[in-house]
Amino acid sequence: MSMDIDIYQKESDDQYIDWKGRNANPKIHGGIRAAAFACVVEVLTNMVFICNASNFVTYFTKSMHYPPAKSANMVTNFMGTSFLLTILGGFISDSLFTRFTTFILSCIIELLGLILLTIQSHSTRLRPALNLQPSQSQAAFLYTGIYSVAAGAAGINANLPAHGADQLDHSNQRQISAFFNWFFFSLCTGGLISATVMVWVEENKGWNWSFPITVIVLCLALFIFISGSPFYRHKRPTGSALTRIIKVLTYAARNWKASPDQRLGNQYAVAALNLNRADGDHKFKFLDKALIDNRVTAAEVKETRTFIGLLPIFASTIMMNCCLAQLQTFSVVQGSIMNRKLHNFEIPTPSLNVIPLIIMLSSIPLYERLYSGKNIIFKPLWRMGLGLALASGSMAVAALVEAKRRAEAADNNVMSVFWLGWQFLLLGVSDMLTLGGMLEFFYSEAPSSMRSMCTALSWCSTSMGYFLSSVLVSIVNSVSGSYGKEWLGGMNMNHGRLDLFYTLLSILNSLNFLNYMYWARRY
Repeated sequence: MSMDIDIYQKESDDQYIDWKGRNANPKIHGGIRAAAFACVVEVLTNMVFICNASNFVTYFTKSMHYPPAKSANMVTNFMGTSFLLTILGGFISDSLFTRFTTFILSCIIELLGLILLTIQSHSTRLRPALNLQPSQSQAAFLYTGIYSVAAGAAGINANLPAHGADQLDHSNQRQISAFFNWFFFSLCTGGLISATVMVWVEENKGWNWSFPITVIVLCLALFIFISGSPFYRHKRPTGSALTRIIKVLTYAARNWKASPDQRLGNQYAVAALNLNRADGDHKFKFLDKALIDNRVTAAEVKETRTFIGLLPIFASTIMMNCCLAQLQTFSVVQGSIMNRKLHNFEIPTPSLNVIPLIIMLSSIPLYERLYSGKNIIFKPLWRMGLGLALASGSMAVAALVEAKRRAEAADNNVMSVFWLGWQFLLLGVSDMLTLGGMLEFFYSEAPSSMRSMCTALSWCSTSMGYFLSSVLVSIVNSVSGSYGKEWLGGMNMNHGRLDLFYTLLSILNSLNFLNYMYWARRY
């Protein structure tokens, strides 16, 4: 029975250690002070990541001379890879290293990628000549840099929120909820800096300034994180949770045709499982058949049941992130051919993110002030549902704005870029509700042995959304091209049908919202 206790123990019994490997002292290690380091570091690391991701499409088109559609797909593939690899980062910290160690290794990898991009931005030999696309060696240098950044950012995103929440008392759900709200506040603060200061640098000083600045900022983030070492407590890795899950599924499949009476051979595990059932855990009963063999414990079955139960909620958020991907791709291209003048100042299109970011930053303190655990709207699943509904509305609005922009362009008129503010606003608020709810939900509902990996599901959903966007762009171009002209092809947006693509996304996300409601009610 010792494995039962080790894998799925109560949080109050968790064994924490300090940075020297000794048992953590609650009076010194952990607490709000230690968690605050994670929030400060998140401001800097997210600023570095977002300032690159939000304007990479401009770098790829203007500096590397890729076509808009290919540049958009390169950005979504970069973002998708970064967020998908969070699962690997979470797995490593849950199974092999502490979250502290994994964060430091990830930071170093991202730094190496940024250094490569800095070298390329300063060397004309590593960039293509005017009107030419990159050579194979130039493209290889570029891809090595951006995917090193993606891999490093993945490890940071997987471990930093879980590391911060590990510092707090898990019996106090209000404190955990408050931490994730303020962590999201820090995330938005980093996004605000990137959408204003860093975008201005990229637009006016160039990427040969932007990349070195991000190297310096990430070094500062790493220094601040390490300086908090005396105050942190670290959770010991518990071995590979995926191995345990695969073992449970294997034995459940092997015993698929067995009768319930055969479970009596593992009566102690069954007794432990029945105790868990008394708490209302009745999902995925087929997993109980894994208990027929004495090689599987009730704790391992419960761990597997909990993880599988999270997957339908995770899958239901992917379509919303496909909509969100448009803010870093086609919305940027739209803005580049619209009127960006405000008096004598030209507004960079990615800076439109400032509108939802300011609203989100002001709403989080208000949310904390009005928070009531009894109000159902504050529950993570309800916040996520509201975010998904807003995503559908935002795509409908984006389709109408693009249709109007094309009509104005046909009359040789140029619309103001502020018309894009509506889709930035609605999708920004949608992201706040959905991502904030997911971080809290997946961390709180996860087995203690899988907290990093389950928290990474929040980012993995974003990854799947970006990859889905790339797939949809390819499918839409293929289908529409077979009937005449590609909706999203060519270099001129005025000759495409981005409005129809946005309409398609609105319809798909509305259907996905109904799917989410089904699974959320069953959870």
